[in-house]
Amino acid sequence: MDTTTARAGAPTRPSLRAPLKLHWHADMRSCEIVHPHGSVELNRSAGEILARCDGTRELDHIIGEIEARFDMSGLAADVYRFIEEARRLGWLD
Repeated sequence: MDTTTARAGAPTRPSLRAPLKLHWHADMRSCEIVHPHGSVELNRSAGEILARCDGTRELDHIIGEIEARFDMSGLAADVYRFIEEARRLGWLD
């Protein structure tokens, strides 16, 4: 893991914080995080990242899966930034 990008002391196996739920729309191109006070629309890439944040995968493994899913490389910095923002918003443990 790139320690300059990842927050020191942050869990390396992120998980969606309860009671939040990830709900995919029928077209599978977008999803939303559903919480007790409403929901937040997400794009597909954000949904794909959060869907893998189940507490069992290391962050580097999630990055590898995302790069394979989208057939791209060099996404680590973008995924780290998204994970940090999701933590800041209280979506991830």
